[in-house]
Amino acid sequence: MQFRQQALSKLQSPEELDLPVRYARPQGLLVLAVTLVVMAAAGVWAVTGSVSSTLRAPGILTHGQGSYVLQSPVTGQVTSVLVEDGERLAAGAAVLKVRTEQGDRVVRAIAAGRVTALVARIGTVVTTGADVATVERVDGSDDPLLAMVYVPADSAATVPVGAKVDLTVQSVPTQQYGVLRGHVKAIGRSAQSAQKITGFLGDKELAEQFTQEGPPVAVLVRLDRSSATKSGYAWSSAGGPPFALDSMTLATGAFHLAEQRPIDWLLP
Repeated sequence: MQFRQQALSKLQSPEELDLPVRYARPQGLLVLAVTLVVMAAAGVWAVTGSVSSTLRAPGILTHGQGSYVLQSPVTGQVTSVLVEDGERLAAGAAVLKVRTEQGDRVVRAIAAGRVTALVARIGTVVTTGADVATVERVDGSDDPLLAMVYVPADSAATVPVGAKVDLTVQSVPTQQYGVLRGHVKAIGRSAQSAQKITGFLGDKELAEQFTQEGPPVAVLVRLDRSSATKSGYAWSSAGGPPFALDSMTLATGAFHLAEQRPIDWLLP
């Protein structure tokens, strides 16, 4: 009761009526002003701003013509291997010699290219139709490299032709040399099975790796050229790696998709 009487007597005192009413301290006004500015800026950004998105997918550096698997046309024992991994072959070049019941036979390349894998070895017994080598189809040493990136089928529609792509190459330290630059050249019309990817790359294991989450859509990426780098291609770093790039090297593509507004306005 004592505190109540003191409060009432203070309110009834005439000299208290002339005191101004303090609505907020200066610090409070500053906080309020900052809050209003932040809210206004956020509102403007929500209407006029944009958000960029990135899609990542696995891929491989290769040549546009792909590869083929060379198979033995005869049954017998390999007596001589006439080529080495990485060697370039002309169409019809001898690859193996096989001893058959009818005598020695030569297994020849179907088309010009570069040997990327040799399955048969001296002493190996091969049967008709057995895989003996994988050959990448190339016409010459100056054929440009491309990147084939396998994008999930449900995301392929978001990738436009001409989109920028940054490629992290497995054989190149990213922190030291950066990423490889490129642009989308073409997009597949339908998802590809493991069998179809094997037919293009000539590698069943890679095809299974690219189809682990279902049949993907193949996206062809053109690598940006540069005369200032050792590899002949443009990198995010000034000079890129001090060596040339090899085909059949794994890479991961990061697609820079079209920017989108954070708020989509619905018109009546």
